[in-house]
This record gives sequence, C-alpha cells and structure tokens, in this order.
Amino acid sequence: MSSTAAAQLRRVLALIPRLADGEDHSVADVAAQAGTTTAALLRDLQAISERFDAPGGFVDGVSILIEQETVSVSASHFLRPMRLTMPELCALELGVAMLRRTRTPAEQEPLTRALERLRGAISAVPANDQHAGLRHADLGSAGSTEHLAALRAAVRDDRMVRLGYRAGGATETSTRVICPHSLIYAEQMWYVVAPGDDGALRFYRLDRVEAVSPLEEQFERDANIAVSIRESGRAFVSASAASMTVRYSPRIARWVAEREGASLEEDGSLVLEHPVADERWALRHVLQYGPDAELVAPAALRARLSERLRAMAEES
Repeated sequence: MSSTAAAQLRRVLALIPRLADGEDHSVADVAAQAGTTTAALLRDLQAISERFDAPGGFVDGVSILIEQETVSVSASHFLRPMRLTMPELCALELGVAMLRRTRTPAEQEPLTRALERLRGAISAVPANDQHAGLRHADLGSAGSTEHLAALRAAVRDDRMVRLGYRAGGATETSTRVICPHSLIYAEQMWYVVAPGDDGALRFYRLDRVEAVSPLEEQFERDANIAVSIRESGRAFVSASAASMTVRYSPRIARWVAEREGASLEEDGSLVLEHPVADERWALRHVLQYGPDAELVAPAALRARLSERLRAMAEES
C-alpha cells in the first residue's frame, strides 16, 4: 500500500462518493474495498473531516459519523454525477495548460496526464462544434533557440547583453543588462548565470527570456566563480559551505518529503538542511510556509528572520 499524498487523495476521492448514501458501512469492509488498512482508512476520514484551513473551493456539508465498527457519510453532493459544461471543461483545461507551462519539464509529467484526461472528457461532450477554438491552450515553446544561440555567443565572447525578462509571477517584462558568465542545463531547462549588482549570482530561465540584445561592451570573467549542479539536478551556486536547517511541521512535511526524497521524523515533522547561496532566498523560502516552517539554524540567520518578521508586523 502506497503512503504518498497522491495515493491518499485517490483513496479519498473514491471513498466519499461510495459512502455518501447515509447508510452504515463496516469499517473493515470499506478498508478492504479501498485496498488499505483500517488504521489508514480512519486517518483518511480524519483528514477529510478535520480541516482547519478550509481552502478555497472546499465544499461544506459533508458529515462523517465514525462508530466503533461502522462509518457513515451524509452528503447531498454525490446524489448525481458531477457534470461540467463545455466552457467549464475548456476553462479548466486552460488553467492546467498554463500551470504546466510555468513548470520545468521535469515537473510537467503529472500535469500532462491531467491534460490528456481533460481533453478526453472534452471530446466526449456533444456539440463540440459550438465551441470551436476553445479546446486547446498553450503558452508556446519552453525557450527560444535564437535566444539560446545569442546567449551562447555572448558567453563565448565575454560580451554583455540586454535581456527582456519576465520573472515568475511578474505581469510586466523588465530590462536587465547582465554579464552572462555561463549557461547550464538543469531540471531539463536552460539557465543563463550572471552576477548581480551585489556580486551574488543570478539564474535566468531561458523560457522567461523575451528578448536578447548583445552589447558592444565586454566583461572580465571571474575565474573563481564555480557553477555546479546539486545532486537533485537543480541549478545551484555558492562560494561557501553555508547552509540552514529548517523544520517543517507535520501538516506540510509529507509533501515536502516526497518532493525532496527525504524521510519524516517520528512525530511526522521533517528536518532538512538546505545550502544557502543567497540569504534573501533563504528568508523567502522559510516565510512562504508561514508557521509551518521553523528556521532552526544558524542563529545569525534566525535573528535576521526575526527582524524581517518584526518589520512586516510594523508595516501591517
């Protein structure tokens, strides 16, 4: 039996409609039908019922009654099959297609499978001719070969370039003049590496580069800069052995552990050591998880995180 988050989600999606008839069901029988243990089944049901975060789109009104040997679910949401209209299916496909294009090729496989199933459902809906042109969405190729060739030439000739670059989440393109130190290939994606104004290296994803203009000015290459690929295959650079230790709470630890290929602690939490090349990245990484991530060490970085939190509290 798989214990991954994806496996639990599949069990839950199959479990609730099956039980939503208001009748009592044997816990042992339901666990056998779901191909899991009674303990795992009860954890699944607990995960459904004890939702403190109430994410957007979560449907209220599902009552779960667990007794010593039986379980019952009362909900009106599963009395008939859920049906989506053609525009709704196409909008869902558009969202998944756009999400897929923001991910590196190494992260796209599950989204590709979801798109295939969605397009199969769209094809099965009658009157497709009424919605011509709505069935497919894409954001273009994952990086221009012309841009890659221009950047390779700039790296070879130690020549500065002007980039039109749209960072992840940005709504507008920014213009940056960089000294392209090297090109690296990581996570099935090309990155151009260049020192920032503060001397720290920056990684620019090729699929986010919208324009490349070689300049006449040349730069002096720093032979001491070493670019490497972490064992996980991610682009990473550091001139030191600096690192930070982060503890992730049991609420999110399993998802982080699956992504990082790590093992959970006995209490369900996860402790990871991350290399740190950029202190700003380190602080952003911890802050994005809110109270579910604790920066354990080093003490100096913990102090700077405390300063950042105090400043944020004062601004609010």
